[in-house]
Amino acid sequence: MPSLQTALPPELANNVIRLYRECLRRAKYVGHKQHNAELVVDMVRQQFKRHMHETDPEKIQKLKDDAARGLINHMLYESEKMSGRKFSKSS
Repeated sequence: MPSLQTALPPELANNVIRLYRECLRRAKYVGHKQHNAELVVDMVRQQFKRHMHETDPEKIQKLKDDAARGLINHMLYESEKMSGRKFSKSS
């Protein structure tokens, strides 16, 4: 299965620190809108810290894909809100 990271700019997808920073930015944005920024940011930090010593390349790739999926989902959600158009299929 191809990596979800191809949907992100390569400078973000290939660099864990940049991916982490973008996740934090999105967490702050979402948290600010929901009035719980500290909680959401802490959740992102905990996830990255929990796996910071991972050495298995396949597991690292899966974790990066999961982070990329979260970013992509949020970007789609915001795009849908701004445009009023639905981009994803409803289940």
